Amino acid sequence: MTKLWQKSYTPNAQVERFEAAQNSILDTRLIRHDVWGSLAHVTMLEHIGILTTEELHTLKQAFNHILQLEEIGEFVIQPADEDVHTSVENYLAEKTGAIGKKVHMARSRNDQILVDLRLHSKEQLHAVGKKLFTLCETLLDFAKEYMLVPMPGYTHMQRGMLSSVGLWAGAFAEALLDDEQLLSTAYALNDQCPLGSAAGYGVPLPIDRQLVSDLLGFAHVQNNVIYTQNSRGKIEAAILQALTQIMLDLSKLAQDTLLFTTVEYGFFQIPQEICAGSSIMPQKRNLDVMELVRARTQTMLALQQQILGITSGLPSGYNMDYQETKRPFMEALDLVQESLDICTLIVGNLKPNVEHLVAACTFELFATDRAYELVQSEHMAFRDAYRIVGTQVTEQLDRHIPLPVESQEQLVARLQARNHLGAPGNPGLNLAQQRLHAARKTWQERASTFKHAIQQLAGNDSISILEEE
Repeated sequence: MTKLWQKSYTPNAQVERFEAAQNSILDTRLIRHDVWGSLAHVTMLEHIGILTTEELHTLKQAFNHILQLEEIGEFVIQPADEDVHTSVENYLAEKTGAIGKKVHMARSRNDQILVDLRLHSKEQLHAVGKKLFTLCETLLDFAKEYMLVPMPGYTHMQRGMLSSVGLWAGAFAEALLDDEQLLSTAYALNDQCPLGSAAGYGVPLPIDRQLVSDLLGFAHVQNNVIYTQNSRGKIEAAILQALTQIMLDLSKLAQDTLLFTTVEYGFFQIPQEICAGSSIMPQKRNLDVMELVRARTQTMLALQQQILGITSGLPSGYNMDYQETKRPFMEALDLVQESLDICTLIVGNLKPNVEHLVAACTFELFATDRAYELVQSEHMAFRDAYRIVGTQVTEQLDRHIPLPVESQEQLVARLQARNHLGAPGNPGLNLAQQRLHAARKTWQERASTFKHAIQQLAGNDSISILEEE
């Protein structure tokens, strides 16, 4: 196949393989995005008089045929093509002749790949957001159902104060809602149209960059053409920063779940069907998937560092190094979505073992409560009350004197006394639910704007967009 840059010589085959083999595989995921960008570009070319109305109509038909082939998996990028841009342009030249050779006017592969990745990112971020909201909803439902189930709260891996299952689950929902704000910021950075920057220095033609941006449903044009090229990798890294924060929270959720489902804790139970077994120990029920979530958080950190490392210290303008950011970027988007799905499955099947939880709420959890009682009843300073209670409790623990045991009803009463905002007896789940509703609405509005723009551009209301891959 003819390369877009090919001249009168034959490229070295080894160099071709080194540069293009991986890239051509990854670009299979960018076919429809390349077509969308090209549709906007040729519409603009017709608008400024470079293409005729008839030529535009012919090209639109060919582009829509590529979209149909892509949807059924029959548009293939060959390694010899190097990338999706070459495959699409060669197909157009084959199907439309000279007309297809006009589509690259006023454009470079540099701004083509940028717009492809921006469009791909928009789709993927919507998918991430949708899965994040599903997990938030699952956590909040779990928290509401078991809001007043008592649970020990830990500091330094030691029992500290009384907590609740509702507070524990609600904490992760709120963490993810904060992560959504980072995701939303990354989406806004990504929501800039790079087309028209060409190779980083614009073109000597009266192109209409705003028209192209509007046609593709971007919030605005990315202005400075040098910075547009320099931002490759930077915006991907910003997205990965948001994904990393999500994975860090999922890692903590995984660690807690792994601990709390052990026999030693016995706080939660999980169905056998979700667990794996051992090849030697018949009794084992291993929650392997949460171990993988924990491990893949490290993978995410490595992917983020890979992109930052590749892009650091590069000179202004396009450099081939940028191509190496594509694989870790796509891998990271896949990784976080799979992890969100798994965590939703686990939380949705998690059941508290109330008997074990109550038994674990031993009397030393209320040492601070006793100190507060002394402050109020004896009108003493907290530090004095702290020392008195500390001496008493330490002596009982050191001498293994049995501590009083409280019933579930007594523990619930203690929880209800902790009723300030965000406390174990009042975790503010309604506030988190309101945040979730508002965030969902924002993303739905973004999705509607994006989807409408692409459908209008392609002239097809049934076009595949914002579908989970």
